[in-house]
Amino acid sequence: MNAVSLGPLVLAADRFAVVLAIFVFLIVTGIMARKVDDRFNAWSWWAFLGGIIGARIGHVLINMESFMADPLRIFAVWQGGFYWPTGAAAVIVSLLVMLPTGRQRLWAVLPLALSLIVWNTTWQLTGGTDPLAVPDQAFETLEGNGYRLEEHKGTPQVVNLWATWCPPCRREMPMMADIAASTDDVTFVFANQGEGRTAIQRYLAASGLSLDTILVDQFSDLSRFYSAPGLPATLFIDADGVLQHAHLGEISREVLIGKIENLRTSISPSGDTRP
Repeated sequence: MNAVSLGPLVLAADRFAVVLAIFVFLIVTGIMARKVDDRFNAWSWWAFLGGIIGARIGHVLINMESFMADPLRIFAVWQGGFYWPTGAAAVIVSLLVMLPTGRQRLWAVLPLALSLIVWNTTWQLTGGTDPLAVPDQAFETLEGNGYRLEEHKGTPQVVNLWATWCPPCRREMPMMADIAASTDDVTFVFANQGEGRTAIQRYLAASGLSLDTILVDQFSDLSRFYSAPGLPATLFIDADGVLQHAHLGEISREVLIGKIENLRTSISPSGDTRP
């Protein structure tokens, strides 16, 4: 799965690439502040914060209708959701305002270029998704019936790996249940990892959630098969039963809808999967 493990800490590959790029940017500008001009120190923090805030504001504005239903979600940056063109614009504004001379601006290109190179290289090395076919294995549903992911080829599938003890799983579950209930052309499967029926039923009763397909994967076979290093993990599987994308960590409504749309566009009007 496209994730990086650092001891007990697990980061999705895209987030790890961004964190590493930011770290390089701050280190290089810190050195430049000591060796070239101390104004690079203040500029680096304004560029960092301005870029993050600008990118988040851009994402919120693009998806304003979604955020209007739950405005506090604007601050849920751990879910992801950044529009980097507006972030880049904020960085450029900070450069023009805080570094007035051409020499300073020329030096500023160095940390910006290095951080972009680090981000791109890290993402290329860690961000790929192995196109795994669904396992040929029977799982048991909460009702006690047999269920095979392979038997549901022909329809895209979203498989959510979760557990009742997992806080981000619980946070995203109501949103995912809502989208699952309003989506007819994609099959949603909620595969509980490592727990028994009693724990699952207790959670569903307390939360008031209704989910159509819940798998009781007591031995976390799906987590091992897809090499998921943590929970939650959301798997986007095309109509051929092949994994197209794996999202590690809490997922936002916008990302979930976008990935579902990608699954839809992989199917031709005749029902065949596009090459």
